[in-house]
Amino acid sequence: MPLYESVFIARQEISASAAEALADKYSDLLKENGGTVAKREYWGLRTLAYRIKKNRKGHYFLFNVDAPWKALEEMDRLMRIDDDLLRHLTVKVEEHEEEPSVMMQTHDRDDRPARTPYGSRDRNAKPDENKAKVTEAPVESAPAENAPTESAPAESAPAESAPAESAPAESAPAESAPAESATAESEGEKE
Repeated sequence: MPLYESVFIARQEISASAAEALADKYSDLLKENGGTVAKREYWGLRTLAYRIKKNRKGHYFLFNVDAPWKALEEMDRLMRIDDDLLRHLTVKVEEHEEEPSVMMQTHDRDDRPARTPYGSRDRNAKPDENKAKVTEAPVESAPAENAPTESAPAESAPAESAPAESAPAESAPAESAPAESATAESEGEKE
């Protein structure tokens, strides 16, 4: 038979025992229709990522199911009708995981690998390598800041602006020429 994983979320208003009774109801339904529930996990009352039907929390359940499609189709039909369920999702998988799901595994801060000096996240590097990387970075960037190529364009910028300043001086007589011609025209009118 095909293998499936089914996750569903029950409303926050029902108690934990009522949520367990709801899970029993769907587990029995699968067994009646020729399927089995290989693993069942209650993830507890968890906060939702966003509000669903005015609920901020929900009771999460996971079923690892080995059942024919007709059994899952009936379970899906009843889950859509049930008002105590907020959401449900069933996916087909190649094989079931034997160990507890990621949601059930405990993650302590002590389980994480220790950080190397200076907060580097390179998990494969040794502390001495990280120190070398940190000290090399400022040394490489310091000469780039003092490079003559960067300062040369900055110095040439004022030189470029000097001819630009002289350009308006050259254009000033051109502007005055039309003004002179306008005065000449007005003088011609007077004559």
